[in-house]
Parts: sequence; structure tokens; C-alpha cells
Amino acid sequence: MSTARHCPKKPLLPTGLDLASNATIHSFKIPPQRLNLKSNKENYTPNVSWHPATTRRRPSLLQQRAYHHEPYPPAFSSNKLRLPPCTPKTAPSHCSVQLPESPAFWLAMYFCFNLGLTLYNKGVLLHFPFPYTLSALHALFGTIGGSLLVKYRCFVPSRPSPQKVAILLAFSLLYALNIAVSNVSLQLVTVPFHQVVRAATPIFTIFFSGLLLDSHSSRARKISLIPVVAGVGFATFGDYYFTFAGFLLTLFGTVLAALKTIFTNLVQARKAKPHAALFNNPLELLYFLSPLAFIQCALMAYLTGELALVRHCSMTGFEILALLVNGCFAFGLNIVSFGANRRVGALGMTVAANVKQVLTVVCAVVIFDLTITPLNGLGIGLTLVGGAWYALIELGEKQRARNA
Repeated sequence: MSTARHCPKKPLLPTGLDLASNATIHSFKIPPQRLNLKSNKENYTPNVSWHPATTRRRPSLLQQRAYHHEPYPPAFSSNKLRLPPCTPKTAPSHCSVQLPESPAFWLAMYFCFNLGLTLYNKGVLLHFPFPYTLSALHALFGTIGGSLLVKYRCFVPSRPSPQKVAILLAFSLLYALNIAVSNVSLQLVTVPFHQVVRAATPIFTIFFSGLLLDSHSSRARKISLIPVVAGVGFATFGDYYFTFAGFLLTLFGTVLAALKTIFTNLVQARKAKPHAALFNNPLELLYFLSPLAFIQCALMAYLTGELALVRHCSMTGFEILALLVNGCFAFGLNIVSFGANRRVGALGMTVAANVKQVLTVVCAVVIFDLTITPLNGLGIGLTLVGGAWYALIELGEKQRARNA
């Protein structure tokens, strides 16, 4: 037999009874003191105190929270500013970081990152001869950087439609091939020869723009490219040691660079309608492209046997740090390249790239203590004059189109 003491449960309802109805607007409650009942069971009348319904006591906040399930009503919140929670669905769809719109700013940043990364990649490939793995590293840093930007609310990526997914898959292949072929060709040829062949990019840009987009450049623009291409050739005249495979890969990389420039400008173009572009934000385009490019570059590194060689490669802490900084440079160049392409245009970007090639030669002369011949100086001058000429022609055409 259990000797446990039975304790009656306290009622959950308050002691007051609300009898308010359509006919009654008052309530009564039994006073807290107990009534002395007579042992002879005589009839008695309890002492009832009447209180208006408006003055009856409400249960405490602690009692309400003890028997209440989330969410609490706004009346129970101590915060006067009540806002809905921020989720990807309720967050604004525009980029919260206001990027500059000046083409001069983006071109200056493009020069700095492109120039630095070209020299940096050449130095890295001398001690880390794995171009596909280096390309996968660049794409990996783009993936990590894009994910961090999304995490810290720098922009909110939209949900890609089936049309966007198909375009992303095709463009990611071109994006990955351009990175990989550029690194492979840079390993096989010298920097001057690499810059000379890349100087033919504007020619391929004009050709593919007319072939694929039915976009024809003016005669003045085409003439302004002559001193640019010739100037780069003169500026980089020197040691032209190369292999036939290196020449073909460098030429193929030039074609890929022209196609990448055209399609990057195409998927971000918004000339007719502000919202007609597939990707209005270059960060969003980089966020979707980088994981696909990383998978493709890693697959190429695996198929060529580079990953097996990387596993047996011993590296110092300084070399690992140099690779990490190189990946950060590549991520910055991708952001600047997409942003500048959208604001400058496809052909303008190729001319800017050619001017960058001359600056690369100048920096190489300063860094590696090279000599500049009079022919090299003539080439540098021709390229700078041709780039300025093209910029003036483009500015005049835009002003005439705006005034028309």
C-alpha cells in the first residue's frame, strides 16, 4: 500500500469567474480568505464581492509565458520596434553594397589586378608547374569568396531559372577553359611572346561580334586598332622562344578570351531594359560560375594526372602562403573583370587588356632589370596612342547616340 501523500493539483484557471455576457457586464470573485463552515451543516451565504469587469486582474506575464506557445503576440514584447525576421525571401533582392559606376575606376582596378596576376602567375608556375591545379585553386577561391559575400549580406542571389542554368553550364565551360588554357600557355611560352599573341584579341572580338551578334564596329574604331596591335608587337619584340604546341595553345587562349569577353558582356547587358539582363550583379554571376568552374578544372587536373603529382609535391610554408595570396588575387580580378566588362563594353575591354600588356612589359623591365630597345619604346608609344584614340572615338559615338 502506497503511503505517498496525495497533493491536489492547483487549477490552471484564475480564481475569478467571469460571468460577463450580453446581459451581464460585471464579474464576481470569491475572496481569498476561507469561510468557516459550521459543523451542523447550517445553510450559509458566502460573502461575494462584486467588481467591474474592467478592473479585474489579469494573470501575470510569467504565468502567460508558462502556458503559452510561440510565437508570443506583440503585446508581450518589450521591444517597441517589431520587424519581421530577415530571411532570403524577405531580404531585398538588390545588392546592399553600392559599387561605383565610374568606368575609369573599374578600368584602373582592372589594370592593377590583371597586371599583378599575370606577373604573379608566371612566378608561381615556375615553382608550382601545375596549371590545371592552379586554375582549380582560382575557381575555388571564387567559390569561397562568393559564399562569404552572400553570408555577410553583400548581395542576395536570385533563384536561377532553367534558362539561366543552361546558360551558366555553357558559360562555365568557357570560363574554366579560358583560365586553364591561359595558365598552360603561359607555362609553355615566354611572357613577351604570350603578350604578342594576346594582342590579336581585338581582331577576334570584332570577328565574333559580327558573326554571333550581328554587331558591326565603325570604320574609325577598326582603324584605331591598327596602332594598338602593332604597338604591342613592337613593345614585346625580343626573345621569341616558343614551341608549336605553346603557340597553338596561346592562340586558342586568345580566341577563348575574346569569346569570354563577348558573352560576359552579353549576359550582363541592359541597354534596352534595365531588368532584361540575366545577371545584373557581377558578384551574382561569379557566385554561380565559380563552383562549376572549380569542378571542371579539378576534373581536368585529375584526368591529366596533375593531382597525383601534387600529392607528392613538398612545399614550404612560404610557398603555400604564396598560393593562397594568388587565389585572393584571382578572386579580386574576377570581380573587377565582370564589373568593368559591364560598364566599358566588350571591345573596350580588349583594348584595355592590350594597354595592360604594354604595362606588363614595362613592369617586367623594372622588376627583372631588363632593357628597352628603341623599337620597344616605339611599340609602347603606339599602343598608348592607339588606346587613347579608341577611347576618344568611343566617347564621340556615345555622345552622338545620346544626342540623337
